[in-house]
Amino acid sequence: MSEQDKVFIFDTTLRDGEQSPGATMSHAEKLEIAGLLDEMGVDIIEAGFPIASEGDFAAVKAISEQAKTSVICGLARANLKDIDRCWEAVKHAKQPRIHTFIGTSPLHRAIPDLTMDEMADRIHETVTHARNLCDNVQWSPMDATRTEEDYLCRTVEIAIKAGATTINIPDTVGYTAPRESAALIQMLLERVPGADEIIFATHCHNDLGMATANSLAAVEAGARQVECTINGLGERAGNTALEEVVMALKVRNDIMPYRTGIDSTKLMNISRRVASVSGFAVQFNKAIVGKNAFAHESGIHQDGMLKNAETFEIMRPADVGLSETNIVMGKHSGRAALRSKLAELGFDLGDNQLKDVFVRFKALADQKKEVYDEDLIALMQTGDAEEDHIKLTALKVSCGMGLEKSAEMTLEIDGVAKSVSATGDGPVDAAFNAVKSLFPHTARLQLYQVAAVTEGTDAQATVSVRLEEDGKIATGQSADVDTVVASVKAYVNALNRLVVRREKAGGDKAEVSYKDVS
Repeated sequence: MSEQDKVFIFDTTLRDGEQSPGATMSHAEKLEIAGLLDEMGVDIIEAGFPIASEGDFAAVKAISEQAKTSVICGLARANLKDIDRCWEAVKHAKQPRIHTFIGTSPLHRAIPDLTMDEMADRIHETVTHARNLCDNVQWSPMDATRTEEDYLCRTVEIAIKAGATTINIPDTVGYTAPRESAALIQMLLERVPGADEIIFATHCHNDLGMATANSLAAVEAGARQVECTINGLGERAGNTALEEVVMALKVRNDIMPYRTGIDSTKLMNISRRVASVSGFAVQFNKAIVGKNAFAHESGIHQDGMLKNAETFEIMRPADVGLSETNIVMGKHSGRAALRSKLAELGFDLGDNQLKDVFVRFKALADQKKEVYDEDLIALMQTGDAEEDHIKLTALKVSCGMGLEKSAEMTLEIDGVAKSVSATGDGPVDAAFNAVKSLFPHTARLQLYQVAAVTEGTDAQATVSVRLEEDGKIATGQSADVDTVVASVKAYVNALNRLVVRREKAGGDKAEVSYKDVS
């Protein structure tokens, strides 16, 4: 690709991203993330701020020594001591870069109390010093989007003449809008002598939620380097997200015919790793790498996806490193999606079966935010049979420290509803005693086992019960987000199977009939 077509990706996850409060990474973690960025094809890695601490210096130096293809950059303020320290850290890289900056807006000029002329002199001195050490120098006028245009043009021209090869235009406080971002780059290209001989970069913050849009607008106007971070990590609301820029350029090459050297299939892997080491979880609905980015719950969307994935997806999950689209089963899912998902899980249902399962699925989906594959498997394995003689229709338990454990229960037995109250050592024991009161039997409980189907506090509990009576063994299973309810359903399921076994053996169902409790 030509230089005009290429967009250089400058990742500052290890510098700006780590400045997020609480996002500090260990030395080993920084080296790991840098290795992943290098492997993914990031053009420039801003590895840290060497003057900030001994740890930062050591990390930048180590990253410089291990990098295979990426340019390794260090940040330095506009003073000779910072620049020298930065060079000591990055000089070991195959391709080193010094990035120096100073705040040029009226607000930032007031901090060091420099006049416009004094600041101009400092820019010339420090950029010249950096270029004498390294032939790859980047300069940034911090808070450029709030700097007077004439003065911004003046300082950019000074930096170019002093030897800067990249000029970065930061929207430090995330204040600008896409149209302004593009106009600023275009203005600099038109007004600054030598602007056509260097690369313009854009560094956008996300305070108003427009970082990626501002970066892409700058690219359309002529910027050829985008500064970004994995997952948009960064100060305050964060930065332009690397994954968003890369995929936007890939998907919308009809209006932005530019290319990057990024291997996008590694995006999901590094996104998850950065989230893990930084402690900043990726929000579910985040573009590209969020858990829901390729998830579909709406019945209409799911039906369309099953017929043609392009109806509701503008990129393939494989493009970012996912194996497949995740059709999330929830309360908005339709029959077609349920049938398809169950077929994937090995359940081939007829229309009548699907109708029955769909009713129970909807009941479960109303209780859980998300129905996992394991939930559906449990649903299929513990479904209520139409010939059940005993059905649980109501249950209320009471328990707690210092309280009597009791259960109020209604069972429908051969179509007749009966209710009872019972006590026990705990809520499950009280509930089982209630079943025994309503349906007397001599079956002995051999096994009672509880397991969570999935993670989370709303996970279904799968309960397994094994009963033995007169040498006959019957097992029952049930799953429910309420463990006690699941326990009773499993117990009743086992009793129903005992009844069926008696009938098949020629016994009288009345032998295990219910007790008439009024």
